[in-house]
Amino acid sequence: QVQLVESGGGLVQAGDSLRLSCAASGRTFGNSALGWFRQAPGKEREFVAAIRWRSSDTYYADSVKGRFTLSRDNPKNTVYLQMNSLKPEDTAVYYCAAQDSDSDSAYRTAGYDYWGQGTQVTVSS
Repeated sequence: QVQLVESGGGLVQAGDSLRLSCAASGRTFGNSALGWFRQAPGKEREFVAAIRWRSSDTYYADSVKGRFTLSRDNPKNTVYLQMNSLKPEDTAVYYCAAQDSDSDSAYRTAGYDYWGQGTQVTVSS
């Protein structure tokens, strides 16, 4: 059984930084992606970023390029999302997600099979 545990959310001011962590357990992940998504109140869940476990290929939404950076610690099966220059529009619940297959899209929510419980990020203006 795959388990994903997020941590690192909180309340910050615009321009501040936060680092989210996602610790994964329960299987080996090959070259599948570990993705981050977010959902603001009244909005659909949207793609933020993803990284492939073996190749380290990364993918970012246009809205976070240049501000957010992914990294991973494979021995710990942990992925980090460093978020800099945060804006009020980044406010959302952030979820990490894992895939069963290496060939699933890294960008689509439907490409992910396991989800964490979410962590709240609130950015005040």
